[in-house]
Amino acid sequence: MGKRSRQRQKNQSAAGRDDRDKAGWGAGYADIIKENKLFEHYYKELGLVPDGEFEQFMEAMREPLPATIRITGYKSHAKEILHCLKEKYFKDIQELEFEGQKIEAPQPLSWYPDEQAWHTNMSRKIIRKSPLLEKFHQFLVSETESGNISRQEAVSMIPPLLLKIESHHKILDMCAAPGSKTAQLIEMLHADMEVPFPEGFVIANDVDNKRCYLLVHQAKRLNSPCIMVVNHDASCIPTLKIDVEGKKDILFYDRILCDVPCSGDGTMRKNIDVWKKWTTSNSLHLHGLQLRIAVRGVEQLAVGGRMVYSTCSLNPIEDEAVIAALLEKSEGALELADSSADLPGLKWMPGVTSWKLMTKEGQWFSDWSEVPSNRHTQIRPTMFPPKDPEKLASMHLERCMRILPHHQNTGGFFVAVLVKKAPMPWNKRYPKLRKEASSLSEAQSGDSPAASTPADATPNLPESAAEEAEVEGPEGKVDGEAEEEAPKGAAFAQESTAKQDGVCGPPASKKMRLFGYKEDPFVFLTEDDPVFTTIQSFYDLSPNFPKLNVLTRTHEGKKRHLYMVSKELRNVLLNNSERMKVINTGVKVWSRNSDGEEFGCAFRLAQEGIYTLQPYIRSRIIRVSVEDIKVLLTQENPFLSKLEDDAHAQAKKLVMGSIVLKYIPNPNAPAEPQCPIQLCGWRGKTSIRAFVPRNERFHYLRMLGVEVFRDKQGLGQKPKDEGKEEVAKDAEEEVEEVEAAENEAELDSENGDENGSSQPKVDGGSQGTSS
Repeated sequence: MGKRSRQRQKNQSAAGRDDRDKAGWGAGYADIIKENKLFEHYYKELGLVPDGEFEQFMEAMREPLPATIRITGYKSHAKEILHCLKEKYFKDIQELEFEGQKIEAPQPLSWYPDEQAWHTNMSRKIIRKSPLLEKFHQFLVSETESGNISRQEAVSMIPPLLLKIESHHKILDMCAAPGSKTAQLIEMLHADMEVPFPEGFVIANDVDNKRCYLLVHQAKRLNSPCIMVVNHDASCIPTLKIDVEGKKDILFYDRILCDVPCSGDGTMRKNIDVWKKWTTSNSLHLHGLQLRIAVRGVEQLAVGGRMVYSTCSLNPIEDEAVIAALLEKSEGALELADSSADLPGLKWMPGVTSWKLMTKEGQWFSDWSEVPSNRHTQIRPTMFPPKDPEKLASMHLERCMRILPHHQNTGGFFVAVLVKKAPMPWNKRYPKLRKEASSLSEAQSGDSPAASTPADATPNLPESAAEEAEVEGPEGKVDGEAEEEAPKGAAFAQESTAKQDGVCGPPASKKMRLFGYKEDPFVFLTEDDPVFTTIQSFYDLSPNFPKLNVLTRTHEGKKRHLYMVSKELRNVLLNNSERMKVINTGVKVWSRNSDGEEFGCAFRLAQEGIYTLQPYIRSRIIRVSVEDIKVLLTQENPFLSKLEDDAHAQAKKLVMGSIVLKYIPNPNAPAEPQCPIQLCGWRGKTSIRAFVPRNERFHYLRMLGVEVFRDKQGLGQKPKDEGKEEVAKDAEEEVEEVEAAENEAELDSENGDENGSSQPKVDGGSQGTSS
């Protein structure tokens, strides 16, 4: 009976998959009729769509969303991926037909810099199912997993671009999951590949504990020491403290991304169930939360900083109404920036200065005075445009940007850029008194939520006094990038612990609690930690190596993995352990090698952190050529003699153990990759091997001109010219061979590492990704 039941389940899920395939991009919703009379009536009446374009607008909303991809990673690597895409994959797609539909060749998004984002009319179904696109599909899957491509909706790429990120900026992403915009922010920090530790950092927050782990997985693909994932309600995210020249000061952010929970009616092209669920009540319920999050954001913004407010909703109640209320509360401390010239090529509609409100029963209100008292809890004064024409004109709401789907074949979106000119007025009136405040912090001192505001002085402001109070979350979150909802009231009480030197967070525990997992602690190493004794001599670390930035996730027993964070994030961690719930931070740089001590060091290098760590390593580096890399990445355990003479001679001088394989581009050989490549390897007794995760291995091979793909039987990946080279075996076999042949240490083959990520991690080829 159990077997029959399982079989029935299997058949049902298969049928479900077929339905999703028939539905194209809007997978799983083939039976939903794309009609909502209330929606049409509402937006027609509001007049947001230019005259004569409404039918075009509705037709576009019913069409599947085009597939869009963005090239990620460091700039020099991004250029190589772009070259690979143009020369190999996009040429194959010219004039292709699938089931009678002509497929357009991918085109770059006209407004995205340096041709780093592309779109096509291909749906997910076409990319997955067409035999002619099989290699392209596998390329997308593999490169996405290794962090070199993001399949991200076009309009979702806009907010990070408008923030104008520089490498020294301190950035807060308030509602970050699932993380595609966060990834953009991290990339912008690392625009200069020569700087392993940018001065700036990204703190990515989300209210939903489970979605924080999705965020961790996204961020980890970029291998940055400058990212921290935290778990708080954005509307009362705690004020953080940092040490500035020996004194405690408040952390103000240079840039804030405030991409708030919204009704998501701009996502109808991909989230098909929005057609069925849409009602004006969604916006009325969310407006208050959106305003509280935005107010909390500008409180934490540095004077002179920029905050981008965005939604994937077209509704003025969630868009201009929030911005107008925020500007009115600010009393001149905030202004809307004119971003019209920032993204040439992007078509957008200016923000509106008048709008009205409709209940789900179809009743309209143009002004707060018209709202009956029994509706006052649902409808608030901040939902209406300001009455004073002069005040309204001074707000320049036309500087807001609304992207309509039919103008450039995208989703619907709203974005506004705010610049902070002075501290917020309620903070100015009620500054938090601090004895050792510097002159700079005095100017901004009030921007802390700890500076509580009397309720009668500033009505409708969020109660932001208690930094460590239990708080109630949103009443439901509909996010444009993922179809999950946040829990109905998420409270996160931070447990206080006995302070220990260099330790952040509570003791290790992995029991599931009411509001998520209790995270392992972050324990910073001291400069004289015995771990460094052998590491220092084995890798000949340079004197300026920042030992204090190295941390582990365990109090007791042997340290299993060592991670690194930037100096600025270390400052944040050490000063706020009882104030914030950190889910993850840092990049792994070393892993314990169970038998490594006999080779001189108990820790081998980890590929994730090689670009961060390598500038400090002065020995155990083998300079390799393009041909050497091909051998190392396509042969399982090649003899040292397989390397070219130069690399062979270097390898012979080294004792057994972990090594860096470094490729430096030759500008006189334009056919070869023009970006540096660094791989972790292992020098054995007679052989040498690369410890590189599977998808990253394929990424580098593609950059070197070796095309790899999975055959139809799923028997592993094979290069294009099958008789000549053999790509490494499946990951599980590889782990066994490594341990047998080289006594190599534990590779991370468990599902998730000790960082608490629920997503599987790969290291040293220990796991693969199926397409």
